[in-house]
Amino acid sequence: MFLRESSQRRKTGETVTYLQFAESLWDPKTKRAQTRIVYNFGRADDPAVIERLRRLARSILRREHPEELAPASTSIRVVDCWPYGDLYVLNALWDRLGIRAIVENTAAEGRQRFPVERALFALVANRATAPCSKLYCYEQWLREDVRLVGTADLGLHHLYRAMDFLEAHKDAIEQSVYFQVSNLLNLEVDILFYDTTSLHFEVDEEDQGDAKGQVRGSAPSGGKRYPAPRKRGYSKNGRSDAPQVVIGLAVSRDGIPVRHWVFPGNTVDVTTVAQVKKDLRGWRLGRCLFVGDAGMVSADNLHTLSRGGEKYLVGMPLRRGDEVTKEVLARPGRYRTVADNLKVKEVLVGDGERRRRYVVCFNPQEAERQRKHREQVLAELRAELDTVAAGPTAALSKRVSALRTSGRYGAYLTLTRDHTLQIDPAKVARAARFDGKFVVHSNDDTLSPEDMALGYKQQLRVEQAWRTLKSGLSLRPVFHWAPHRIHAHIALTVLSLLLERVIERECQDTWRNIRDDLRHVKLVQLAGSDGELWQVTDPMPAAARRLQQLRLPPPPPLLAVR
Repeated sequence: MFLRESSQRRKTGETVTYLQFAESLWDPKTKRAQTRIVYNFGRADDPAVIERLRRLARSILRREHPEELAPASTSIRVVDCWPYGDLYVLNALWDRLGIRAIVENTAAEGRQRFPVERALFALVANRATAPCSKLYCYEQWLREDVRLVGTADLGLHHLYRAMDFLEAHKDAIEQSVYFQVSNLLNLEVDILFYDTTSLHFEVDEEDQGDAKGQVRGSAPSGGKRYPAPRKRGYSKNGRSDAPQVVIGLAVSRDGIPVRHWVFPGNTVDVTTVAQVKKDLRGWRLGRCLFVGDAGMVSADNLHTLSRGGEKYLVGMPLRRGDEVTKEVLARPGRYRTVADNLKVKEVLVGDGERRRRYVVCFNPQEAERQRKHREQVLAELRAELDTVAAGPTAALSKRVSALRTSGRYGAYLTLTRDHTLQIDPAKVARAARFDGKFVVHSNDDTLSPEDMALGYKQQLRVEQAWRTLKSGLSLRPVFHWAPHRIHAHIALTVLSLLLERVIERECQDTWRNIRDDLRHVKLVQLAGSDGELWQVTDPMPAAARRLQQLRLPPPPPLLAVR
């Protein structure tokens, strides 16, 4: 059986070629071979015909082993292969979101003499696929683990210079990327979630600045001055012993990062809001509801957030003994059920234009969990107090002090006049008052109590971003000490988070699962007597489904021929 071509000459002088599937049969009567047409494919210049033939050829080749297909006389061998599908998708999204064009246009103004865009993409892709130090990224990942087009001539100094370039132009690049992404994805930025976290360093000494507390960087912008970044402060990950920096992040309701900030490690959360509001003022976000947690609440911050008629939604601290504790939580009224795990009650304090609007939120399931946890803690505490009473007098002072200062037990204890420790029933009842409750406050009267409660609960979007930055993207450990390199390292990680969130949004799955499916697409280097061939394998069904969800074509089968 074979593929036959037959040609016909038309009256117009045009010659048309047809493709036919034929077989040769021996005719015993005529004593000669005859050709029988099995199937007519159609015209040879029809793309649909060619595609049907390709599918037929692939289906036939699946029944054969590769070594049986290669002629015995050839010396084709596989030199190496690398995972390629995840890098192909990241690069395609990098182009689709316009980041390549933004970086190239910005770099063209500075007349950079190396491919800045390729160096930045390599650093961003490394954080998304196999995060490591910049030195390991250059020596092992770029040289051995992957193959990225356009990075063969990059040196280690090029990666560091690309980081310096990103830090020098971070604000302009971040703003351009945001507008490009929001227009392309039709992002809703009517709600903006903001939160901070701490990032500690494995060093002993804090950064020391000049008389104004500043240090000089060496970015291409001419040695920009930065506040000394690594300072000791309140650590949100339990490492108050180590110097740290504070990172602020604003995300959309879809979890897409909008902008980030880096503050010195001794910065208090409430002092960051004014800077965030100032930096976002020129971004033309339209009507935007700022959502923050209780750490952002102060009278000055609420005044700053409401300036110019803008709106905010914040969670309120519960144990300060202020208006929320004395009036809001004590106000009687019925809860309205929003869901099985959420009930709401609106409380208004004050009259007229100066009235303040609160919503008390109650989660029965969380209240039951906290009640059981407190009973367990009190049972442990009673056992501790029994051992203290029966113990030697010399050890009492240390054990009593340890219990009183304990974050687990101290809130329920009181010291009597005869210097004995007891569980205070009033403190236990006071703690039970807050079980399963949180209070939100807003100056936006268009929001219903249900919207305020559900809107604040979406603050978990930024919490998810912190988990991804610190775990999947390995934001730390940080192997940099210069302030501009620390800022650039964080900016690279946020760019990687942007690509991950866009991919997850399209595929409705985690990046880890998507990446594992895509890594089955391999880049294979073949060598023979006539040269080298860089070929991409066909996507497996799982990888093909991911490409379809992302609306991306399969990668070209041939990457290079040498």
